[in-house]
Amino acid sequence: MQRHILNSLFQAALVLVGVLVLVFFMVRATGDPATLMLAREASPEQVAAFREKMGFNRPLPVQFVDFVRRAVVGDFGDSLHYRQPAIELILERMPYSVYLATVALIMAVLIAVPLGLLGGSLPGSPVDWIGRLIGLAGQTVPPFWLALLMILFFAVELRWFPTSGSERWNSVIMPAFVLSLGTMGRLVRLTRSAVLEIMGEDYIRTARSKGLQPRVIFFKHALRNAAIPLISVTTVQFGYMLGGAVIVETVFAWPGLGTLTAESIGRRDFPLVQGVAVFTSVVVVALTLLADVFYAVVDPRIRYD
Repeated sequence: MQRHILNSLFQAALVLVGVLVLVFFMVRATGDPATLMLAREASPEQVAAFREKMGFNRPLPVQFVDFVRRAVVGDFGDSLHYRQPAIELILERMPYSVYLATVALIMAVLIAVPLGLLGGSLPGSPVDWIGRLIGLAGQTVPPFWLALLMILFFAVELRWFPTSGSERWNSVIMPAFVLSLGTMGRLVRLTRSAVLEIMGEDYIRTARSKGLQPRVIFFKHALRNAAIPLISVTTVQFGYMLGGAVIVETVFAWPGLGTLTAESIGRRDFPLVQGVAVFTSVVVVALTLLADVFYAVVDPRIRYD
């Protein structure tokens, strides 16, 4: 297990280095960053002064080393629009995204896992068809289209939920459901396939030959082994929800990191965009590493390797 954890740590470090390289060159790939960040009507003198202030006139390797050195301690510079440190704005919006992703993940698990377990143990049943339909919808339905439909029907027509914002207690339900649908589809398909595979294993047939009750076989043997991949996938999906909620948060005007990212891109506030990109990447990598550790603890094939 120690070798597995060390390999995971090494891979996480490589991913973070790659993220820093991509984020650094993201602004510089399309031209002069000073020209991109300032308004089009800025004079050449203003552009030159801004370039010197931000350090864009220094050699590129020096800029990269300085960017990495500051990013390690959470210093991404000041937001050009808000005139305050980018990390403060990120930490201010982070609780909203965590709350939305947590509710969405709870929805996905409570709906997908039971459907996947029942569908895998009763293939071809009506419950199995419902689970497969949800799995298909989770992979094919565009989030923005579903979000607009839910606003039109549940908020405008039925007036059950507010159209946007986070002021009311039920404001989170629609954006959380839209955000959870993709994860819901993945968990349904994963759970169903895991149960189908496990129910055909030799130890399950041995348990049946011993005369054990189907309920005992399912809960004691099948369910425990089916939970192993679910732990890993669920943890990773939570990180993806945090980093990939730009569309959902923007449509519902949810004041999280997704909305902050969309606003920053529109305002060409690249220090804030860089900060959000690095911060969310670190969170996703950390959750992926945590999932690898959990997987090693739960799965004896890795634990005793």
